[in-house]
Amino acid sequence: MAAFMQDSNRPELMEEVKLFSNSREREKYENMADLYAVVNTLQHLEKAYIRDCVTPKEYTAACSKLLVQYRAAFKQIQGDDYPNIEAFIKKFRLDCPAALERIKEDRPITIKDDKGNTSKCIADIVSLFITLMDKLRLEIKAKDELHLDISDLMDTMNRLSILPSDFEGKEKVRYWLTTLNAMHASDELTEQQVRQLLFDLDSAYSAFNKILHNAA
Repeated sequence: MAAFMQDSNRPELMEEVKLFSNSREREKYENMADLYAVVNTLQHLEKAYIRDCVTPKEYTAACSKLLVQYRAAFKQIQGDDYPNIEAFIKKFRLDCPAALERIKEDRPITIKDDKGNTSKCIADIVSLFITLMDKLRLEIKAKDELHLDISDLMDTMNRLSILPSDFEGKEKVRYWLTTLNAMHASDELTEQQVRQLLFDLDSAYSAFNKILHNAA
């Protein structure tokens, strides 16, 4: 009782402890939390695949997306405190050997490494699909904000030898590249076009993951 009365006379002891005191510090902690969540999720995904709790197709798609998210998240916190992912893992005592191995290889375990450009092309294609769909969901629809990504996606798919020439995803992307080529830089897609493009990209991405699964 005496201790409680003593604390009541010092209200500062009853205040909530905050990790940050300004918006910059808040963003720093949020970025670290994002990276922590991605690495932790990747670790659980690897364990789930080992235990046969997810199909190879589901694993390949999820792992590819997580690796893209990891690269984006790590760039936000990389610096003197965290020059590499190992420093971050050590700092927060993350037990994630499987995730670290996947990050080092930079590809799902289901994708074979032919020591050539295949793995890089696959990673680039996954990244471009996700980037484009995220932009559309954020209502980014001007030609000059979409054209480069669509063009890069088309070029990268053309370089990937495991994709057949009649791959349906190529046809969908080629159609939208032609559509954007006919527009002025400041022109925007209509709401109907955005919805259709998002649907076509999602369908092409699913078909792409199916090919990866069959090639694994």
